[in-house]
Amino acid sequence: VAVLPNAPTRPKPWVNTAVSLIQLLSGMPSRLISRTATTESRFIVQRSTDNGATFTQLATVGPRTGTGSVTYADSTVALNRATRAGLDALGVLSPRGLLMVGRADNAALFARDCATMDMQPIAVDDAFARIPILNPATITAAAWHDSARDIDTDALLQHCARAARANGAQILTGAPVTALHRQAHGWTATTPQGAHDARIIVNAAGAWADATARLAALPPLGLTPLRRSMARVMAPQGHDSARWPMLFGPGEDWYMKPDAGALIISPAEEDPTDPHDAWADDMVLAEGIARYEAHVTTPVTRLISSWAGLRTFAPDRQLVLGPAPQDPSFVWCAGQGGYGFQTSLAAAALVADRIAGRPPAIGAATAAALDPARFA
Repeated sequence: VAVLPNAPTRPKPWVNTAVSLIQLLSGMPSRLISRTATTESRFIVQRSTDNGATFTQLATVGPRTGTGSVTYADSTVALNRATRAGLDALGVLSPRGLLMVGRADNAALFARDCATMDMQPIAVDDAFARIPILNPATITAAAWHDSARDIDTDALLQHCARAARANGAQILTGAPVTALHRQAHGWTATTPQGAHDARIIVNAAGAWADATARLAALPPLGLTPLRRSMARVMAPQGHDSARWPMLFGPGEDWYMKPDAGALIISPAEEDPTDPHDAWADDMVLAEGIARYEAHVTTPVTRLISSWAGLRTFAPDRQLVLGPAPQDPSFVWCAGQGGYGFQTSLAAAALVADRIAGRPPAIGAATAAALDPARFA
C-alpha cells in the first residue's frame, strides 16, 4: 500500500501537470556545497499545468532568513542525473531556457548566482531580444542557461500509472487513510472505502507524510510544508510570449514564465505552514508582482487566477527515501520539496531497491545520504 497526498477539496490548476526542469545540477561537482543561510541557491525550475494553467517553482537551498551555514549534499544531483535518461527516453522533455536579469544595486548577488548556477553572462541587448518587454532603464546585466527543459508531467504521470496498473496495482482516490495498525502480517490501512491489508506501507503522502507516520505510531521526521503562491496574468499585447524563457532575478524573490498565451508570476516565497489545501496570500502575491514589474515595461493589468502549492522539505532539504529505522515495513518516500518530478524515476527505483533488498543502483553513498535513519 502506498499512501499518497490528500486530494484537494477544490480543483487545483496543477492536478494534471506539466513541469519545467533545468539541468544545472547535472553539471555540479560531487561534493558538499556550504552557503550562508541568507544566500540560498537555486538549481531546478519546475512547473505544473492543468488545461493551460501552470505552477512554476525554482527549487532553493537554504532558508531566506537566519544566520549560519547550510550544507547541501549532492544526493539531489545524483537523483537528477539518474532520472534525466528516463525522461529523455519517454520523450517528455522540450526546450525552455533560463534567463536571469540584474540591476546596478544587486550586481554582487548577480555575479554570485551566475557562478553558483553556472550561468553565462550575455549582453543586455541579447536579453531584450529574448524577452522584448524587459526594461532597459533598470536592467544592467543578464545571464543565460540553455539547459532548461519543460517536462510534460501529465504524460509522465500517465506512463507511471499505466506501468503500475500493468503490474497489478490499483489506484484508489477519495480514500484518505484514517488509521494505520501494525498486524502480524504487516499493516491494515483504514479508509472510508474499507480496510486494506499490506505487508509494506510506502509513505508518499507529501505534506502529510509526518502525519501518516504518526498514524503508524512512528516518529515524524520534522518535514516542513512551505507555501508558494502563483499568479496567472494576461500576456502583454502585441507579443508572442510562447517561446520566452523562464525569467528571474538574483536572490530569487520573483520569477516569471510564459504559459499558454498568458504569464505566470511568483513571489517565490517559502512560508512554513501546516499541511492543508493551500491558497495564495494576496499581499505576498502583490509584492512579488511588483518586483517583477520593476524589470519590465508592461505592467500587470489583470489577474486571471491565483493559487498556491506546498513544497515539503526535510530538515536538511534532501529527499527521504527508504525504510524507517524503527520498522522496515514502513518505507518513506517524502521530502521532495522542489525536486519531485525531475528526481522521480531515480527516487522510485531507489525505493524499490531498498524494499527488495537489492544493492541500490544509484550507489551506496547516495542511498545512505537519503536514508531516513539519518534522523534517528
